[in-house]
Amino acid sequence: MKIANAYLMKEINTNHVRQVMKRVETATKPQLASMTKLSVVTVNSLVKELCDLGELFEDETVPSNGGRPALTYRYNYDFSLALVMYINEKQGQDLITATVINLEDSMVFREEYTMPTFDQTQFYEIIGNVLAQHASIKVIGIGIPGQTVNGEITVSSHRQLEGIRMTEDLEAQFGLPVIMENDVNAAISGYCAKQELDEDQCVIGMYFPTHYPPGMGIHLDGKVIRGKLGMAGEVKYLPMGVDWYSSMEKELFIKTVCNMIQTVNAILAPNQVVIYQQMVEGDEVIQAWQMYQAELSMPSYPDIILIDSFREDFEAGMRWLALKALEPGLVQFN
Repeated sequence: MKIANAYLMKEINTNHVRQVMKRVETATKPQLASMTKLSVVTVNSLVKELCDLGELFEDETVPSNGGRPALTYRYNYDFSLALVMYINEKQGQDLITATVINLEDSMVFREEYTMPTFDQTQFYEIIGNVLAQHASIKVIGIGIPGQTVNGEITVSSHRQLEGIRMTEDLEAQFGLPVIMENDVNAAISGYCAKQELDEDQCVIGMYFPTHYPPGMGIHLDGKVIRGKLGMAGEVKYLPMGVDWYSSMEKELFIKTVCNMIQTVNAILAPNQVVIYQQMVEGDEVIQAWQMYQAELSMPSYPDIILIDSFREDFEAGMRWLALKALEPGLVQFN
């Protein structure tokens, strides 16, 4: 037990040094000891180990109050990279975006690929090619317009994705952990992270892609609400009597959006409803919703936020998830 405790304490101290170095980027050993409240002996040992791994590297010497110059160490943000893949739609085609980010959330690589329809083989080839170019990638994050159940994509607005066991396939093929997230869940997570909202707020994200069914994400108490089998937010199953795969008249679209806001407000009473759409002018939705409120009064109403760029929040959320996965966990002892 004493050995286990010693290993655990070393991991805790190593992660503490790691997090401080990520935040300040450069520091001398005495500065690290002061910032971490660890002994100089402990810091010396941990810095050497992190340098041997390549996570820290020697930088430059700086004056040390008349004594020997002190050596500065710099954090290597490229020590671990994440490959983040986004599956989206653009002008009726599937748009695949491959992005590689480092531990500072800086972009190392980005490439876009257009497919008339999703092609599983080509998608896996894109991932393989990016991994071959960036050996430091340690996790793959994939945002999809759909939901997985027991490892299988069972619900998706892109029918070509249904039935694929993508996480299992990729982990077996490339030997890296794979994180898969629903696109709207990722987007609303990205929006809330950027806005730095209070954790007790309930924020709803509704995404209306062109010629595809909508999706919804529920962010409450600082986390996404997933429901049974992850099916919370599958609003395409609401009895709206709408064919989402066909063109829709503007008036019907606006009325449907208002109906959905009213339904969600009656059940969850959110603080905000964020609507991602490019089908109509945002002012038209706001005006229609104000008229809707006058007809169907409720005790509280959410703030309606119209955003025409879904990809920005989608990508921000997926990057956040991927970077979170790169955070080292503590070894568990039985």
